[in-house]
Amino acid sequence: MKRIVLSLEFLDELEELFDILVEQGFFSYDEYALKYIDDIEHFITSSIHAYPKRKAPTLFAKYGTDLKYIAYRKNAHTTWYILFEETESAFFIRHITNNHVSGQYFNAD
Repeated sequence: MKRIVLSLEFLDELEELFDILVEQGFFSYDEYALKYIDDIEHFITSSIHAYPKRKAPTLFAKYGTDLKYIAYRKNAHTTWYILFEETESAFFIRHITNNHVSGQYFNAD
């Protein structure tokens, strides 16, 4: 089975997401924000091997070469797009965005 490698940039984005979730009042407790992020990470590690992968829009080429993405519909309002490079031995997770920020660039999921 291929390894899953979370890039430092991706991990920084998750830290920023935590700050946004707490500071903008999406969650009233840090623990809930951490659980939300843990759910995203769990989806990646448990689903990337089998989940349908699509070619990422060229707009995101700044995050890597020949990027693909998987979509994670977290709830009725938010779909997360996880962008990654795939080699014979690993998935390199490069970027995360959602439908509120970048949805217009992705195929309808």
